Formats: sequence, C-alpha cells, structure tokens
Amino acid sequence: MNYINLLFIFLFVSKTAFAQESNTIGMKLVSIPTGRYYMGSEGEGENADEAPVHRVAISKPFRMAVTEVTNAQYEAFDPDHKKLRGKAGFSKDDDEAVVFVSYPEAVAFCDWLSKKEGKPYRLPTEAEWEYACHAGTVTDFSTGRFLPKSYQKSQKTDRDPVVVSLKVGQTPANQWGIQDLHGNVEEWCSDWYGPYEAADQRDPVGRASGWFRVTRGGSHGTPMTYLRATNRLGMIPEDKHWLVGFRVVQAEQPASQPLPAIPAKANAQNVSQKPFSWKTVSSSQPVFREPIRYANKPDCDAGVPYYSHNHQPAISWCSNGDLLAIWFSTEKESGREMTVVASRLRAGQSRWDAPSEFFKVPDRNMTGSSLFHDGKGTLFHMNGVEASGDWQNLAMVLRTSRDNGATWSAPQLVAPEHERRHQVIAGLFQTKEGWLVQACDADASSSGGTAVHVSKDGGKTWVAPYTDPQKPDFKTGASGGLIAGIHAGVTQLKDGSLMAFGRNDNVSGADGIPKMPISLSKDMGKTWTYSPSEFPPIGGGQRLILRRLNEGPLLLVAFTHHPEETDETRKGMLFTDASGKPYKGYGMYAALSFDEGKTWPVKKLLTDGKYRYLNGGAWTGAFEMDATNAEPRGYLALTQTPDNLIHLISSSIHYRFNLAWLQEKMVRETAKP
Repeated sequence: MNYINLLFIFLFVSKTAFAQESNTIGMKLVSIPTGRYYMGSEGEGENADEAPVHRVAISKPFRMAVTEVTNAQYEAFDPDHKKLRGKAGFSKDDDEAVVFVSYPEAVAFCDWLSKKEGKPYRLPTEAEWEYACHAGTVTDFSTGRFLPKSYQKSQKTDRDPVVVSLKVGQTPANQWGIQDLHGNVEEWCSDWYGPYEAADQRDPVGRASGWFRVTRGGSHGTPMTYLRATNRLGMIPEDKHWLVGFRVVQAEQPASQPLPAIPAKANAQNVSQKPFSWKTVSSSQPVFREPIRYANKPDCDAGVPYYSHNHQPAISWCSNGDLLAIWFSTEKESGREMTVVASRLRAGQSRWDAPSEFFKVPDRNMTGSSLFHDGKGTLFHMNGVEASGDWQNLAMVLRTSRDNGATWSAPQLVAPEHERRHQVIAGLFQTKEGWLVQACDADASSSGGTAVHVSKDGGKTWVAPYTDPQKPDFKTGASGGLIAGIHAGVTQLKDGSLMAFGRNDNVSGADGIPKMPISLSKDMGKTWTYSPSEFPPIGGGQRLILRRLNEGPLLLVAFTHHPEETDETRKGMLFTDASGKPYKGYGMYAALSFDEGKTWPVKKLLTDGKYRYLNGGAWTGAFEMDATNAEPRGYLALTQTPDNLIHLISSSIHYRFNLAWLQEKMVRETAKP
C-alpha cells in the first residue's frame, strides 16, 4: 500500500463520526482506529531528535480522552491536590487542565481509574499520541502548516509566567474528535525518551530505560514551534510544574518490546578505572604550561548537538587521572536547545577529546552546571533545569558517579521548585565539617546576588539557609540573606565562616570608587555582611574564582576591568615585575591571601609573558596575550589535582600552573612580534 492510499484512507476515516462516550468521572473518550503513519520529521539542529522519519503501525484501536485530565477529575483520585490550585497563578477551576502532576502521580491516577472503571486506563505511548494528533494529516499541525490564533496562549518564552486560562475543550477538535493537542499544557507519555530508529515499527513503546519520560503537545508560555505534532519534549519523571498535565487512553498496554537503552556518549566510553598515581608538583619549582583549547568543535558528522555559543564551564579531576570539563552549548542563552556537553583530557594525553553530550533534559533550558570530586572517589554533578526556555525558573538536579564519570546516578531533584535562586554556578565545594555548599545566582538579571544551598548528608538532602526573601540593600553593608553579586565564588574560612566575592552589586570604597564586594557569613549562609574589597569590579562575560588551594592559601582569579570600561583611569591594575618595578597589566589575574582574606600580598597577571594569539570563545573571542595582557574576559572554573597542579579553564582555554609560579615575579622581556 503506497503513501497516497494511506493518506486517502486517513482522510476518509476522518470524515466519519467518532462517537464519544463518558466514564463515571465525566471524562469523554473517542475511538482511535488502527492504521499506519509516518512518525517524526526531517528535523535538524535542536529538532534532530525528530529524525529519522519512520513508518509506524498502530495495530489495535484504542480510546483516547478528548481533553486533558481536569482538576475535578484528578482530585476525585487525590483530593489533596486541591492545595496546588492556583500555584504560580495557574489552573484554579474545576474544568482547567490539572498541572503540577509528576509522571508517577499520573500513572497512579491511571491505575486508580482502571480499578474504579474496571477497564484498563494508562498514559498514551509517544507513537499513539502523535498518531492521534496528526489524525490523518502530515503537516506540522492538524490544522495545516499554521496554527490558528484560537489555539494560541502566550506562545512565546515568558521569563515571568503569563497566567492564562487552562480550561479544556476550548479549541476546535481535530479530524478524529480530540481537543487540546496543540498547546494548553504538555502531556506525559509512557515512553522513556530516546532516539528514533529508521526501521518500520509496530506499536512502539520507546526505550527500555532512560532518565526522562516523553511529554508531548507543547503548552502555554512556549514558542509555537514546540506545539508541532512531531515535536518531542521530555522531563525527569519526578518533576512537575505549571506547563505539564496529562491525558489518558483506555486500552491494554502494547505487547511490543522496547528498543534497547541509549548507549553511553563518547565522554563516558573507554573510561579507565585504574587509580592514578599522582606525583606531587614541586612546591619550589614554578610551573606554567602552554595554554591549550579544551572546547574543540566536534566533526560535523559526529552527531553531537553542538551550537554556536559555548559557555559557562565547570571542571573536576577524576580518580583515574582524567580531567572532565562540562559546559553549555546553545544558539541563545534563553534557548530550549541548550545542552550540556563534556570533554575529557585523559591521563597522559596532551589534547582534550572532542566534546559529546553530557546531560540534556529534552527541550529544556539547562543553564548552570558544577562538578566536584570529594577526594574519596565520588564525582558530583549539579545542574539547573528550566521548565521551558530562559534561565530564571530553574530546578536543581544532582547526579553522582563512582566510576570516574563512566556512569551516573539518575537525576535527583534536590531543589524541585522551578524558581529564582537556582542558577547553578561552578564551584561546588566541601566544608571542613564535610558539608557540601553550592552557590546559585539569585536572579536572572545582571545583579541581584547569590544564594547558597547546603547539604549535610553527602548530597541526599539540601537546604537553602537564607531566611530573608527580600532583595537586600548591598550598599549599606547591613545584614542580608544573599551574597552581594551574581556568579559568586564562595569558600570557607578557617573559623568556619563563609567568604564570597561577586560580580556587580558593587560596594564603594573610601575613595568613592566602586569595588568588587566581599560578603561574609557566620551562620553558613543565612545572613551576610558586605564590604568593599581592594579589587576592581567585573562585569558581563566575566566570572571569577575564589577557592582554597591544597597548600592552604586563598586564591582569587578575576579581571582587571571590563573590556567596555570607558574610564581610562580604571583600566588595568598595577603589578610588580621581577626587578621590583611596577607596571600596568590588563586582563585575567590571580591574587593570593595567606591570612584568610585580610590582605592579598600576591597579585599576578595570568601570563608568562610569551606572545600568543588565542581565542577565548563565547563572549571573549580573539585576544593577544603578552607580558602586559592576559585573557580579557571569560567564565572561569578551576580544579586543583592531588599533585597540586592548578587547572583553570575560561570559556574555551585550559591554563595549568602551580603555587610556586603564582608567587614568582614575572620577567617582562617578550614583546609582540
């Protein structure tokens, strides 16, 4: 049977009457006939997961709910859910689509309804959902190439959610009598998310296992492309928010065998499990190795989702001697295509592996990552996960690995609410008490402070210690619940208090000139006090580092000024060369404190004086390094391996040096050729 004949049958069937029947909770269902269709699209870029187009046979008829499950219907099963009506402003009425329902809760509803009705209810498979949505069409929408305005509800990325009615059944039914398949709310499907295969399939049920369950249909507060019939989304099963609900089908579960689980990505393949023998770098011999690029573009045919903007890295050492770096790759920082990719510098190698995908919740913005090795063999990965696009309404998820990143635990929602104060910053660390501390931007804007999240049980549970929900007035120096400045670097002092440096929310010094703010907390992040540091403020495209070195001193890595600074007197900083002469240097520098941040006697421009042409990627781009110029901006991340070598990465470049080199005065001999 050819494609034209199939389409004719679909269109003929669609003109017949699809009788509805109602069950005991007032849910209307309509019969969906058997048939074949072409699933997926010839998607590219962020829609590559819709390919390849493949023919699917639906061999048994099923009944599908005409609309999504409503509040009234769901609360017949779970009366306590009524407490969530109106959360974030959405879904207050009986006849609005239920939201804030996780995958396990949706499955539990189906089980309850099956027992109540004496008929099998379940979530639709992804193939059944798309089949019913197309209803015999092959266009992006069942309405054709375009979606009429009557279906649209704030179809754009809303940083602050725009409240709309989620009342079901307000848009025209498709050819098979089903409503609300394009928008209103996303809908859980039963499949584990995974790539398609090209072969013809009969009643497919997705992958055998995975990390994410498929959702379909798009929602309000979403650009219209995500409402297409073929668009694929996904979520951590335990996640729930104002964009996602579900509908049910009445049918036995298909007997089909699932496709195999997704194979490991390149960064998790051939990972050595042999413990590495670290040889301590000399504490007296200065070491500065040639800067190398770690963010290398993969081959075009590698199948790696890699976009034009690569930024916001994190880095950690592994017990096998590898270094593991991760960062986001995207077209725009508020994009749903954003994914987290990873690269390894394998022990004994001089070149980083080509990047491969590391962590991606389908069609969700993934802003903010951190990596940390606890020194006992466990790697921690923390990441932000948006409800949609943008990077404001993030939940926080944690994964761990005990085999050098070859495998990871399932993502755990450690801060499940999609809200501010969850934008993860590289720099997760462990206190002397053994507690984990994760810093997160408190606001999606260029200022607004940083919050900390603390776990006292190895990452199992987390608390946000801050108590003041109001944005503090950083300039007064009064106590507040947040660190001054976004993208803050945080460390613990020997007396148990926390110290932090941040970007923006600057505090003026005695001379009236704005300075990078210092924040101090004596109660593990509940409250902070603010004062000006001796360092110049930093700005857009710049992120600092503050951490304690293995040898004991505190290390700050920041920038002398922002490249867009127009006041010449505020450009650069004074440094001292090997002959004792002061000179003005520009760009990335390091400062050391041996008295818990009271003074910073060592300040060094992060260059060995050799001329180089480099490209820092992201917001940095090309720059020249020489005796007086270092990288002008970049998002910094740092790890220090057990051999005491310091590994600093910017948005693209990997620097390697030791404490002895930082303390050595630079010989300024090399000039630009």
